[in-house]
Amino acid sequence: MTSANTYWHEDAACRSTDPDELFADSARQNRAKQVCAGCPVRTECLVEALDNRLEWGVWGGMTERERRALLRRRPNVASWRQVLQNARREQQTPHAS
Repeated sequence: MTSANTYWHEDAACRSTDPDELFADSARQNRAKQVCAGCPVRTECLVEALDNRLEWGVWGGMTERERRALLRRRPNVASWRQVLQNARREQQTPHAS
């Protein structure tokens, strides 16, 4: 993940994608999420959407419905950056059996 780069969008996989694809109806949102799948700044994008309570579109691989559900489960998170960084570390750390 890149550092707290205020210009993260310059490295986004969707930068050349038609915006209508990212703000598609629910039937086409899976295509938009595929654009996010290998994006190098996916976490920064999701942090932006969660911290700013963005209501529309696919951001960081999550639809507005998925983000709302996450926000409801963890309503007191002030900044999602640390939460997402910790989750990524946990995924990358092998767990003892």
